[in-house]
Amino acid sequence: MVEGSMTQGAGQGPAMRTETLRDFRVPVTEPAPYAVSAGVSGETPVYGEYPAYYGERVPPVPAQSGYGAVPAAAAPPVRVPVLAMSQAPEEDDPEGYTPTQRDLPIIGRGGPGDTVQVQYVPQENSTAGPGPLYVVGDVHGYLDELVTELHAQGLIDAERRWSAGNARLWFLGDFTDRGPDGIGVIDLVMRLSAEAAAAGGYCKALMGNHELLLIGAKRFGDTPVNSGAGTATFQAAWLLNGGQRTDMERLQDVHLQWMSRLDAAVLEEDHLLLHSDTTAYLDYGDSIEDVNDTIHELLNRNDADITWDLFRKFTKRFAFRDEETGPQAVRELLGTYGGSRVVHGHSPIPYLLGEVGAEDGDESRGPEAVDGPHVYAEGLAIAMDGGVTMAGKLLVVQLPLND
Repeated sequence: MVEGSMTQGAGQGPAMRTETLRDFRVPVTEPAPYAVSAGVSGETPVYGEYPAYYGERVPPVPAQSGYGAVPAAAAPPVRVPVLAMSQAPEEDDPEGYTPTQRDLPIIGRGGPGDTVQVQYVPQENSTAGPGPLYVVGDVHGYLDELVTELHAQGLIDAERRWSAGNARLWFLGDFTDRGPDGIGVIDLVMRLSAEAAAAGGYCKALMGNHELLLIGAKRFGDTPVNSGAGTATFQAAWLLNGGQRTDMERLQDVHLQWMSRLDAAVLEEDHLLLHSDTTAYLDYGDSIEDVNDTIHELLNRNDADITWDLFRKFTKRFAFRDEETGPQAVRELLGTYGGSRVVHGHSPIPYLLGEVGAEDGDESRGPEAVDGPHVYAEGLAIAMDGGVTMAGKLLVVQLPLND
């Protein structure tokens, strides 16, 4: 599955490419020493989304009192450090509305420079019956790479228009942060949702932890929250975890509404589609409908601490990776929500394979080239995050897999 050397994605690199770290970095209220995670074990007392493999020491991102305090053009390319926490992270827990349904209108916008102005117009000659099913891993603002892969699969044409008829397309979440054009990615997905519906297919999306992070940064800004590792704010956490100032400047109410209405889980043709490789979904209900309804209701409360708790739980990962406990964790999800396989994003395949930040302490190694999804946990789980944020591959794959 994995061979070759590190490869660059199909598009141009961003103005700021932020390295990925094991769990989400949470700012501390007092200065902390630099620390680099030395493995992918959940025992590392550092918040960072994945283990850092560059091992560089750079000045921390300065705190901002507002999003406009530092112009986007003035922000230099940096890699932010992993910040040591004042205490170890909490132990991992045991591991509605869909804005792309054909019978729902797509929100239009009419302001200068807006790109999403598509109205739903059914086509009389739409092909009956469901078409092929595709899934897309984490995009993280890499619009050029996304366009290249969608075009390669025949899902869009050279003008970036839906060209797949009654095909079905699911995005697994994490549209923004770390890459250069997260809002452009969201705009494209929103437009394709309307175009696919008019052609007899659909394009839908799940909520990822970065959607929750961006929603929180916009809604709550500097409001203190109890992070479990001291006092934090969404704004600081968003900046530390790859938040792009240009995305925040372009973020509009229509984007926030769209993200807040995304479902967290769905069952498609015996595949349980989720964003995160965690069993935290079980905390929100015994059915997919209950999970989605509960998460929507919690977000609608507009409470900073409640939203932070949602964000924190959806940053959990690696629940399926252990050879002994992983398959049972997947079976618990499948037994509750249905399906014969879990398909998820969130944890890049090189980390699941132990090829980056390995336990042998070789922090100098980068990810190998990822050619496709990673099937693991006794064949019960399919990982779809190819690691585009670290020069990996953005995956667009048709299900079921021929493995």
